[in-house]
Amino acid sequence: MEKYLRSWRQDALNRGQHDAAVYIGDKVLALTNSDSDAFWLAQVHFSNNNFTRALALLSRRDLITRSSACRYLAAHCYIKQNQFEQALSILGDQNPTDLIRSNNSRRKIQHLNGQSHVTLRNGKNTTTRGERGEGRERDDESSVRFEAAMCYLRGLCFAKQNAFDRARDCYKDAVRIDVQCFEAFDQLMKNSLMSPTEELEFLESLDFDSVSSPDPAIAQEAAHFTKMLYTTRLSKYSAPSILSDATETLSTHYNLSKNPDILLSRAEALYTQCRFAEALELTSSILSTSQATDLTSSNGPGGPAHHNLGHTPAVYPLHLACLYETGATNALFLLSHMLADHAPEEPYTYLAIGVYYLAVSKVAEARRFFSKASLLDPHSAPAWIGFAHTFAAEGEHDQAIAAYSTAARLFQGSHLPQLFLGMQHLALNNMALAHEYLSAAYAMSTGAAPGSTPELPPTSSEMPLGGDPLVLNELGVVFYHQNNLPAAVEMFRQALALAASLHSEPGAWVATRANMGHAFRRLGRLPEALREFQECLRVGAGGTSLGYSPFLGGGAGGSAAVGTASGVGGYEDRGLVGSLHTSCGILLLELGRTGEAVTALHEAVRVLGATGGGDAAGGAGVAGTLLNRALELWSLEGRERDQQAMEESARPSHGRSANRKPRERPGTNESNRRRIRHAGYAEEWTDEVTHSATPETTGSGTMEERAEMDLDDKADSILGRALGRVRPGRQRRTPRPASPVIEGDTPAQSTRRERAQRSQSRQ
Repeated sequence: MEKYLRSWRQDALNRGQHDAAVYIGDKVLALTNSDSDAFWLAQVHFSNNNFTRALALLSRRDLITRSSACRYLAAHCYIKQNQFEQALSILGDQNPTDLIRSNNSRRKIQHLNGQSHVTLRNGKNTTTRGERGEGRERDDESSVRFEAAMCYLRGLCFAKQNAFDRARDCYKDAVRIDVQCFEAFDQLMKNSLMSPTEELEFLESLDFDSVSSPDPAIAQEAAHFTKMLYTTRLSKYSAPSILSDATETLSTHYNLSKNPDILLSRAEALYTQCRFAEALELTSSILSTSQATDLTSSNGPGGPAHHNLGHTPAVYPLHLACLYETGATNALFLLSHMLADHAPEEPYTYLAIGVYYLAVSKVAEARRFFSKASLLDPHSAPAWIGFAHTFAAEGEHDQAIAAYSTAARLFQGSHLPQLFLGMQHLALNNMALAHEYLSAAYAMSTGAAPGSTPELPPTSSEMPLGGDPLVLNELGVVFYHQNNLPAAVEMFRQALALAASLHSEPGAWVATRANMGHAFRRLGRLPEALREFQECLRVGAGGTSLGYSPFLGGGAGGSAAVGTASGVGGYEDRGLVGSLHTSCGILLLELGRTGEAVTALHEAVRVLGATGGGDAAGGAGVAGTLLNRALELWSLEGRERDQQAMEESARPSHGRSANRKPRERPGTNESNRRRIRHAGYAEEWTDEVTHSATPETTGSGTMEERAEMDLDDKADSILGRALGRVRPGRQRRTPRPASPVIEGDTPAQSTRRERAQRSQSRQ
């Protein structure tokens, strides 16, 4: 009868019929009065969220002190009720570290013979010593696993009490005792409790050979498979090649290429490489794969809305970040509404709404929803970072620093809070503090332990293992403002080299290359600076053609593409493009290439002026002023070239020797720049005489006479252009004076003097 009732109890529990399982389990316990049946009945109560009944049953039979499994279940019930002190009183404060060595040295018992039991003379079977040993080993293994699970529960209690160092140690001991305690490993990874290199070292220290398998023949393969699964959860800054190899093996050899967790790992790697459009395609494919086909294919109202539900919550923060980086505000709006309607109590719902409001520049509303998300999940790193970003967006640096500091305390292994703290102090012109925080972020992203003394980045060409190029870029900006230009150039160079080694999108690092160009310019290395700015424009022109079509919903027959944006990493910002053209124009002016400078500055005015206002329009005013100066310089240089050519062609008509060395060009570029504001640049040719712009004629003539002479000049220029169109093949003739030239006068000056004399004679 007991066997029948136990089978009935298990079937009811498997079908989710908890009331039936409780009813039958109570009858089994009444018949057998065994501790095992009491433990199973307590588990049924726990599955039905009846934590108080489970605790009462375990306490009434005094099972908590006599069984590690019951002690684990009782502590778990207290944690579910948020009674962490009571849970710690049952679990204790110390971890059984002595089990780590015994677990690693555990080996399978080898049987000398292939039989597991023998038959006695009376026909009854009895187990051999080897089978009894296997039974004891299974009991010991179950006890060890419960001890590892209790270490995990200790970590949860310490994390709820904000004792993150002790929580990290408990999680690490849990995985060391039982390498299959994935819950503890997951807490270590998703809460960033270790630096990237610490994560990699911890993974290599685990004993995966202790993985047990029902089939001993595949135990080694199971251990390798488990290690690869854990590898995909590491930080994407630690070892890109190792992560790529593990993901590729799981995708090809084990046919997990469509698995959501593997796709999410690929998307995270692409996001760290600033390949946002490709990462968005993967996250959209995860959300578009329906894990509940019956819901999406139902004809009832709201059926298609479940198309984006039923997935792991870890996919939503990354998907929202990709939508924000690619500017898909329509997609953010639709996803936020869908989650608000169908998952109103989830933290990622309020995170989605906050990201949407931040994308449309409604900072106050975004802050409110980020705060709500952090209250629902106090250990949500995206919610805390987004909450701090809202203060930074409004220029509230003190509040932003406070929020980033809280995030740095909660997520000790992540370098992002330290990076953002350094950026805030940089905005406040606190260079010493900015350098300290950025150095700490650099040390954490490249492998140093949290809280260690930060070291300066290397000045050699050898690149460290992993790291975030953005940290190096910000360090370069700090050195730039401290006038340490060689160090700034080195930081920018290393940032670009590291981005290239990570296979990052080149368009995302245009600003870093532009920073290096400005550092070169201040160092006087003008050709190198010009080459960097031109490379920025080339990369930008090649990167604006990328597009994406994220799929966010739709019926069973297909998906609807909503929101399409182009550009790589926000390179569509006209302000950045215009400033690059302006920088090129300044360098070309310094290099004496005035014509090319005019072209570059004209393009800068066109790009900046197309924005219609804001900072870019103000930049158009600066570029416009530079363009006017460049045009004056270009005109002055052209006038002097034409005047020199005119004088050289006029010398044979005066009987001068044709073999005489030509005169040097009157004035250098530097002297021309000094005379820009006083010189004219209009110049016209006529059929008989050439007039060049000269200072206004002085003398006893009246204003009317001067106006008459100006009209004569304009009439001559109009006539010259007309004759040039009628007789395009006629050569330009050398100027000849209409009257004897006074010594020292130019032909144009003598012509004006002759006209002034004729006007006086008419009077």
